[in-house]
Amino acid sequence: MLAIMRKWLIVSCVALTCASTARAEPDTVRVGVLAYRGSERAARDWEPTLAYLERAIPGHRFVMQPLDLAGMVLAVADRQVDFVITNPGSYVTLEARFAVTRIATLESGSPDVPIAAVGSTIIRRADRTDIRGLADLKGKRLAVVSTDAFGGFQIAWREMEEAGIRPFTDLAELTTTGFPMESVVAAVRSGGADAGVLRACLLEEMTAQGRVAPDEFAVVGEKLPTDLPCRVSSRLYPDWPFARLAHTPRDLARRVAAALLTMPAADGQMADGPSWTASLDYTSVHELFRKLHIGPYPKTPPTLEEVLRRNWHWLVVAAAAVLWWIVHAARVEVLVRRRTGELEREIAERERAEAIAVRLREERDQLSRLGIVGEMASNIAHELNQPLAAIGNFAGGMTRLLDTPSPDLAMLRSGARSVAEQAERAAAIIQRTRGFVSRRGAQRSTLSVNAVVAETLSLFGAPPESGLSITAEPGDGLPPVKADKVELQQVLLNLLQNAVDATRSGGNGDIVVRTGLSAGMVMIEVRDPGPGAPEESRRRMFEPFFTTKPGGLGLGLSICRTIVERHGGRIWAVPGAPHGLAVRFILPPVAGDSPGNGSGDNPGSAVPSSPVQEIDT
Repeated sequence: MLAIMRKWLIVSCVALTCASTARAEPDTVRVGVLAYRGSERAARDWEPTLAYLERAIPGHRFVMQPLDLAGMVLAVADRQVDFVITNPGSYVTLEARFAVTRIATLESGSPDVPIAAVGSTIIRRADRTDIRGLADLKGKRLAVVSTDAFGGFQIAWREMEEAGIRPFTDLAELTTTGFPMESVVAAVRSGGADAGVLRACLLEEMTAQGRVAPDEFAVVGEKLPTDLPCRVSSRLYPDWPFARLAHTPRDLARRVAAALLTMPAADGQMADGPSWTASLDYTSVHELFRKLHIGPYPKTPPTLEEVLRRNWHWLVVAAAAVLWWIVHAARVEVLVRRRTGELEREIAERERAEAIAVRLREERDQLSRLGIVGEMASNIAHELNQPLAAIGNFAGGMTRLLDTPSPDLAMLRSGARSVAEQAERAAAIIQRTRGFVSRRGAQRSTLSVNAVVAETLSLFGAPPESGLSITAEPGDGLPPVKADKVELQQVLLNLLQNAVDATRSGGNGDIVVRTGLSAGMVMIEVRDPGPGAPEESRRRMFEPFFTTKPGGLGLGLSICRTIVERHGGRIWAVPGAPHGLAVRFILPPVAGDSPGNGSGDNPGSAVPSSPVQEIDT
């Protein structure tokens, strides 16, 4: 009985286990598919492959999820799919971001000539003969399904870049139509775009279906021959991969890979059927992304080699400019140094010339003073004779007093004092003459014009000729001037000597020396009663070497003008009244002094109460 019950339990358990296995649901395997031509076309293209996998791998149900490019990234990131079938560009991005691994590569074509490649075809309307090569796309409108599409834009992007066209800057318009890709054909057909980018072989497929006329479109920049039985505008890249996600069980992935590699062609998409081959090398896709700086290769700062390679022509221009600047700077430096040396030599020559001119002027002034002293020799002798004669008289008188029996000591003492006074007078005359003719540099000081005039008249002395006298008419309250006394005396002596010569030649009256003010300047006037001078002579008499005297050199008045102008003044001649000639010169007063607050004849003395005399000019 126990044995029978044991057997019944075993049979019951086996029956229940078998029933449970028969009722268990198969595991769902989610396959994300890039539906670049729409969900319906994706289902028609990939359902046969998924159906084969269900038969080859029992207990699993393969479900397709049509996705666009953005949806593909989100589905992989959220683990909503276990496998993906996508284009090479999308796969490279998913591989870098989510460690997706390819297990097989799509192989299209015939069983005898399998092809595992993809490319891009750029089309235009057949009547657009202005677009033949890729370079002709500059300034044109280009339609693409998406700027993220691999065969629909990125492959063509690289070809355009190498042809010198930058799609995002050189095209008039880059239009994205969105999926399905047939919308690009519609945009070019309607004239909404001048050209469009298609996945390779799509144009031939639509022509075979009768949706495109054989001669309706032309291929831009066609490359022949290619490994594809289609017209393409680009190089070829590995075809779509079948890839597993990182969370997909490895055993399942291995079984799927084995099933794909043994999949009969009759179960594929087309009549002759596609097939899958072992996973190909996608290095060329990585290279494309690196060149375009997209996907897992964003743009990074260029290396020095890249900068040199891209900008070599500008670097050559810059180097030439720098070289030119260096040569120009060196040339300018040489010219500047040369010119500086010339200027230094010119300055040195000018300084030497000025030094020579100053020395010659000083010698000229010295000779002029000596000439004046020579002309004044008789006057000086006359001045000296007076004290010498007085000394002789006083000495004779004192001798006679000493010869008397009882000399008068008071008279002797008075005579001795008189002798000393006359000796001092003679010594003063000699001292003034020596001071006038001595060589020395200019020594400007604050002077009273009236004092200078008085001392000059004393130095000049009274002419010994009878009937010829000099009268002084000093002005009151004149401000002091800043001048060299000897140079002012030289001017006055020259003017006095000329006045004496003019009076001797036919004049009757006194020579008058006046001082006063004229327009705020201190004026000195020497007037003679001679025959006067015509206007032409008055205008030229201060020029060098102009003279009306027989045997004259014509330098005296020229020297006077130089001295006066060196002191900031001016000298000129006017007709005398009622006859004769008046020579006047003016000097600026010392800064801060004016007729109302300046000193009179003696610097530092109080201002006289009488009004200042203003000379009529």
